Amino acid sequence: MAKAVHMMVRVLDEARSVDFYRRAFGLEIADRVDFDSFTLIYLRNAENDFEVELTVNKGRTEAYNLGDGYGHVAFVVDDLGTEHARLVAAGFAPGDLKQMMHDGAPFGRFFFIADPDGYKIEVLQRGGRFR
Repeated sequence: MAKAVHMMVRVLDEARSVDFYRRAFGLEIADRVDFDSFTLIYLRNAENDFEVELTVNKGRTEAYNLGDGYGHVAFVVDDLGTEHARLVAAGFAPGDLKQMMHDGAPFGRFFFIADPDGYKIEVLQRGGRFR
């Protein structure tokens, strides 16, 4: 049986990205591994073992082209409204709260936010299939 362990994004500025994921989602550095041409920073919180891997390619000065293939990573929270307000107060720019319906019934409440490199992150209200 396979187990998901991390998702990776390439970032331009390590400090800026670590600060965003810490302040937005409570992720802390679990490990930092430095190689000749790149550095890997693994972030996680006490909620589970799944990690966000930040890859910093040394010498890179231009922002990455995200293309049209990347979708998003998602986090669940206990109180969506409170988290949205907290992120606004922290100076981030989360999108509007939305509700998705399926077959006439609520499927999920969510909003999107982008990290400093433009990667989309979905924040969902915990419940139903989003545990």
